[in-house]
Amino acid sequence: MMAEEIIVYLQREGASRGRTTGPSSPSRQRALAGTCPDPSLDSSPEHREYRARGRPRMKTVIVVHGGAWAIPDMLAEASMAGVKNAAWAGDAVLKNGGSAIDAVEKAVRSLEDDPSFDAGHGAVLNIDGEVELDSIIMDGETLATGAVASVRNIANPVSLARAVMEKTDHVMLTDRGASMFAERIGIPIADDLVTELERKDWEQSSSFPVGVEKFFNTQWGHDTVGAVALDSLGNVACATSTGGIRNKMVGRVGDSPIIGSGGYADNRSGAVSCTGHGESILKVTLARLILFHMEQGKSATAAAEASLQYMGERVKGCGGAIVVSSTGDWAASFTTPCMAWASIKEDVLHCGLNPKEDFTERLK
Repeated sequence: MMAEEIIVYLQREGASRGRTTGPSSPSRQRALAGTCPDPSLDSSPEHREYRARGRPRMKTVIVVHGGAWAIPDMLAEASMAGVKNAAWAGDAVLKNGGSAIDAVEKAVRSLEDDPSFDAGHGAVLNIDGEVELDSIIMDGETLATGAVASVRNIANPVSLARAVMEKTDHVMLTDRGASMFAERIGIPIADDLVTELERKDWEQSSSFPVGVEKFFNTQWGHDTVGAVALDSLGNVACATSTGGIRNKMVGRVGDSPIIGSGGYADNRSGAVSCTGHGESILKVTLARLILFHMEQGKSATAAAEASLQYMGERVKGCGGAIVVSSTGDWAASFTTPCMAWASIKEDVLHCGLNPKEDFTERLK
């Protein structure tokens, strides 16, 4: 699609609807100013609607996870409630005509705000007793991506990652650079991310590394959150966010903010968000591996299970993944003792915590 064609279309549509598409239109400003490298990849609603013309409307899907690890009994109920709340939040966006990218951001923000999870409020502490956060968000229609790593004092790093995607020419910002960017665009500083529970756990836990199997099969495994979605226009998206591993070295970055490892989204196949031992996930580029299997004809479940099995055999890593295909097939798979997850499709909520668990609830 040529940039000029899109601008002409927006002008025509705006005139017919009594809406301005002149200098005050953000999407047109981006197109003309060149801040979006290719206006045909612009993520504004007008451009999405234009590119979706003639395509059948899809039944929306949202899937979320709260991390793959040995979730202790004291957190089981809160973890299940948290992923269900996040799924409802993302589903509400999709039901109101919102995009997949809006839905995954909303769902992950819900999880970041919940102290039950290792992301945002409630994130685990590094070896110095500080919170360092990583996040990624990716648009399957355009492959536009934003990520942040080792950021501090940001309550919702997924939104900062989205700002990197939409307001810069870069894919990832880290540490001080990410903080400077957040300040410049008005994202507030949060000084209350360290919870009392995490402070106590940090004081009691031993230093990293402790061995992958031991780590993710004990209460110290506390892990990542994420979401994948398919919207009514047939676009997919993913988002992943984490505080990483308790007692990690300062500056350690795992899989979560890395394209193809912590997450990946492509309309040609689907979207994935991963969780588990970050170093293992990085070595096998788990998210992209799952989509590769789907491109070879495997279902979402078969692709996730085959990829997790390979990671276990090849690098002795354990973890989990949520997946949605471009046709609406979805999966939630894991090789750890537990993973809190929830999905909503066609007004039916599915959720689980333990292996092979799948509770269903019809929504009103």
